[in-house]
Amino acid sequence: MEDALQALIRKLREHTRLSRESQKIIETFSHEDFDLKPDEDLIRQGDKPRVSALVISGFLARYHLLPDGRRQYLSFHMAGDMPDSQALFIEKMDHAVCAIGPARVAVLPHRELLAVFEEHPSIGFAIWRETLIDAAIFREAITSNGARQSLARMAHLLCEIFYRARSSRIAQNDTLIFPISLIQLGEAIGMAIATVNRTLKELRDSGAADFRSGELIVKDWDGLVDLAQFDPAYLHLKRPPADLA
Repeated sequence: MEDALQALIRKLREHTRLSRESQKIIETFSHEDFDLKPDEDLIRQGDKPRVSALVISGFLARYHLLPDGRRQYLSFHMAGDMPDSQALFIEKMDHAVCAIGPARVAVLPHRELLAVFEEHPSIGFAIWRETLIDAAIFREAITSNGARQSLARMAHLLCEIFYRARSSRIAQNDTLIFPISLIQLGEAIGMAIATVNRTLKELRDSGAADFRSGELIVKDWDGLVDLAQFDPAYLHLKRPPADLA
């Protein structure tokens, strides 16, 4: 398992050039690490947090809680991601963050991160760029859920998660452990459970990929990309996985 701050450095370097000095400064950040159980909330909607989270291992998800108790999952986050960095700039959380499967996280004090923006702007810009890429992922999800048919919508989410995991060296070969339930998958892409099951069968029948019991197996990457209409440009990665380019 990566050290928390090494995971952060690795992630920021995916989209930003970091000097050796900047990396040494990041290595001095104070943080507290702890484990989350599956579905355990790290931050609740309406909280006024004074820390930001950093994923060390496993997956976290952002979700919006509706008045009737239903959830809309907004995005998924893996090692090195800061899923609630927007909380640096807003007073009250308008969404929640929870674990998807078991996860280990670090929390970093807001006061220290905000000081970095003033004292070391290059690091602050890298963190800010991370929030802008999150916004790009949000825009892509809105487009996918609103305009793509069921199979393309599901394929697109799985494409994105797999591509990001390979870029972060989390996925090995053609397999990724992504412990999302079928109900959560439906809540992410706006499908009832019956439609999720029917669409998963279509995906398997296509020969491009299979997803079951929290395991994604990509059998034909180019075929999955075609199904998903996936263009990774919105992820703004400087070092995309060469074999998936």
